[in-house]
Amino acid sequence: MKKSLFTPLAQNSNTTINPFSGKNLQLCLGLGASTMIFTACGGNTDSGSTNPNIILISVDDMGWSDLGCFGSEIQTPNLDRLAEEGMRLTQFYNTAKCFPSRACLLTGVYAQQCNYHESFRNPITNAVTLGEVLRPAGYRTLFSGKHHGLENPVYRGFDHYYGLKDGCCNYFNPGNQRPGEGAPARKGSPGNKRVREWCIDSVTYSPYTPEYEDFYTTDYFTNYALKWIDEYKNEDKPFFLYLSYTAPHDPLMAWPEDIARYKDVYNEGYEKIRQERYRRQIDMGLIDERYILSEPTHKNWEDLHESEKLEQARIMEVYAAMIDCLDQNIGRILDKLKESGKYENTLIMFVSDNGASAEMVRIEDDYGEIGTLTRWASQGECWANVSNTPFRYYKNYSYEGGINSPFIAYWPEVIKPGSISRYPGHFIDFMATLVDITGAEYPEVFNNQKITPMQGKSLLPVFEGEKDDRAAPLFFEWRQGQAVYSEGFKIVRYGLDNPWELYNLRSDPTETLNIATNDPDRVNELARLFSEWKSSLPDF
Repeated sequence: MKKSLFTPLAQNSNTTINPFSGKNLQLCLGLGASTMIFTACGGNTDSGSTNPNIILISVDDMGWSDLGCFGSEIQTPNLDRLAEEGMRLTQFYNTAKCFPSRACLLTGVYAQQCNYHESFRNPITNAVTLGEVLRPAGYRTLFSGKHHGLENPVYRGFDHYYGLKDGCCNYFNPGNQRPGEGAPARKGSPGNKRVREWCIDSVTYSPYTPEYEDFYTTDYFTNYALKWIDEYKNEDKPFFLYLSYTAPHDPLMAWPEDIARYKDVYNEGYEKIRQERYRRQIDMGLIDERYILSEPTHKNWEDLHESEKLEQARIMEVYAAMIDCLDQNIGRILDKLKESGKYENTLIMFVSDNGASAEMVRIEDDYGEIGTLTRWASQGECWANVSNTPFRYYKNYSYEGGINSPFIAYWPEVIKPGSISRYPGHFIDFMATLVDITGAEYPEVFNNQKITPMQGKSLLPVFEGEKDDRAAPLFFEWRQGQAVYSEGFKIVRYGLDNPWELYNLRSDPTETLNIATNDPDRVNELARLFSEWKSSLPDF
């Protein structure tokens, strides 16, 4: 007899099949597959609810050009449809790193103001979360996916939490080896593998070994979100769902049938794909002639050995498959909203937590093909350069390739379909936006702790097409990367002892012409703003 899909047995040695899944397991896990189909029940509309439902979707380490609606060859029809029926922002900023970005998203303050600027192993300090603000305003608060924080979100304002409390994990099995399978690839040395923490509501598992042999994080994060939408479909209150996927962060792992869709797509190499993405971006009107394609930093494809070409093509096939699977799962969410009569009264926002990553992870006891349970593979610098088309650099850098996120917002009757905004938004804006939309109260004191005032600005005027630029400056600092944006200009550097570079992003949005020597007064003024901001930060 099969156990319930949502039975949280982290150490059960008997694997079973999730009735949601029709994926082929054989190539990934060496197991036979069983297919069952889940049919959702319809529900009532949000009768009595005036505030919209809100779904905030974040993905991990995805580049600016990796969606079809941002120029990619990857098949993302569901996100493309949201963009077609909603808005894309071309200048929406993160912090260049996963956990500080997520801290900004959750709290509406800079990571440096809530003790998340250097480590995620601190409690959120001097700040409140979206859950803690929206739940008192009458929202059902739900969180599925990656948290990358110390605290379990159910103790920080969320009614339910399911997912990875840690930073990254094996997609097919975050825990211990299961009978009949290979050893799941995990970071660490042989005999000393890192254990990732997983939560199902108030229970924390360390390690978490799924009982279902068809487990794949992207699918299961969605499964729980669908379960909750069904559970509360007749509730006379709106819901806030934070759906936080780990994909396409490494390890690169995907279902065989998803990988198969991209067979031979990347055989012509980095430059061909990058140029094609850039052309599509221009043709669709996402960017214009001001966006000069930055100088490539990838290798010359023809200089690679044939075996290296095959491996590099496989890496991108798997990476693309992970994004394809993301889009499929977002499609499941959209279908559920339509079935339950909630689609027209839901604000949906989509964002990536930083640019594509050039980081490489190498684990000495890995084995098997790239994309499977037993092999940890990373995208690497060359393909990250392609993913961030047309920008420079990658995750960890404060240049546009590191901090500019693809952003989509869908909200019928508020957002004009097919609109594109150049407004410079930031992750700190999510809190101010949702407070503005819902009428929620942002507290001055919470649990006897003084709360840092919101640092962001509401995006509601942007959604309504009324705002083009930002009056207040934006600040960036992650380890060796620093930047300040103000009124179209940006100073940036990588290396704290290096001189500031200056770019006019209105005329040079891809940062190809450093004008610091031509305008030293502006450099000094923006550097002064940065110093003042630094001196205003709490001393944790």
